Amino acid sequence: MARPTQHRLPPTPPPAIKETLRSRLSGRELQAVEAVFALRIASQQAENAITEWLAETAGSPARHEILMLLWAADGRAVPHKDIVAAMAVTRATVSELMNALERQGLVSSSVDRDDRRQLLATLTSRGQAIMSKAMEVNKARLRQAFASLSSPELEALTALLQRVREGFTATVRGPDKPNQWKPATLRRAEKRSAFRHSC
Repeated sequence: MARPTQHRLPPTPPPAIKETLRSRLSGRELQAVEAVFALRIASQQAENAITEWLAETAGSPARHEILMLLWAADGRAVPHKDIVAAMAVTRATVSELMNALERQGLVSSSVDRDDRRQLLATLTSRGQAIMSKAMEVNKARLRQAFASLSSPELEALTALLQRVREGFTATVRGPDKPNQWKPATLRRAEKRSAFRHSC
């Protein structure tokens, strides 16, 4: 399986740009620029790694999201419409993903006896085995990724990132928008991250 394309970002602004910034920005503003570069690099590296982890399970992160939904259902059948709602995608997209997973022998779909217009999805025994293995592998990867941070440091990092996210969200919030407004891309990213963080 081909690995996802890795996106590279420079660790700092190019020298010429950095010199110009030094002459025009305050010390705190320069710190903010450096923090933005560090944040982008760390975010991209984490995204690349997690995308690769998820793709190894079922061929793509999107298919993995469906497997996670069914795995979390603990044996209960999940209506296709619930998968559509959880992933915030179209019914056609879920149908295409489900067909691919069915061809791999990881999931099965059946007609709901109480509502024949509705399809119910479950993991197959092969799907269960693959998800159990993926959970163990990804738990080990998470431990390795955060091995240099203590539990208090992880809590502090999470709190700081939340504040950073709120700060950036405020910069794109219009004056007539309520505080809870979020860009559509951020809402979709949060839905995806809910599944990824379960690994």
